[in-house]
Amino acid sequence: MEWQQLELIAKVPPEKRALAMMETTEWVLAGLRGAMRKRHPEWSQRELNLRVLAYVTPLRGITVEELLRRWD
Repeated sequence: MEWQQLELIAKVPPEKRALAMMETTEWVLAGLRGAMRKRHPEWSQRELNLRVLAYVTPLRGITVEELLRRWD
């Protein structure tokens, strides 16, 4: 990032920066969800969401399959 960009970002109020980060996160997750849905149309919405979450969040000691079995 260039200094000019950092200066511009610094002038934006914190709540607007946080909102922009949350909107970007939603956009990225929607893209992942769409890509996974194309590859695996057989997955339920619940399974798809869990797998997207597992992709972006490290799961320690548990697999998506175990989570799905627990919540059936």
